[in-house]
Amino acid sequence: MNKITMELLSFWEEQMKQSHTSSNYFFRKSPSHYHMMLLVMSYYLNKENLSVEELKTKLFKTSRPKSALIINEACEKGFFFLEKTSADQRKKFIKPSNSFVREYNRYLNTLKNISF
Repeated sequence: MNKITMELLSFWEEQMKQSHTSSNYFFRKSPSHYHMMLLVMSYYLNKENLSVEELKTKLFKTSRPKSALIINEACEKGFFFLEKTSADQRKKFIKPSNSFVREYNRYLNTLKNISF
């Protein structure tokens, strides 16, 4: 195997060892999980607010109840958190946790450094 392939394999194996806590594992369970991660991070990086209701609507081919389950599980695992607005306490924005942002950036940097 060439060096790049070995680096990618090594990275993947390291992620699998942490599968019970790894966001990389959680957000690759299904296309809906991955899409949610990309949506939340896109809004976060653009410094825009994304409400829970907007997120449920934007998820492609995912029912609202299924979206709610994924959001709740991501919050329980500490990847995301909900922030209430001061204007309307019923409206909640979904935000990535600091630890998730670090893990996401590490993942992207690893992939950037592995090129074929």
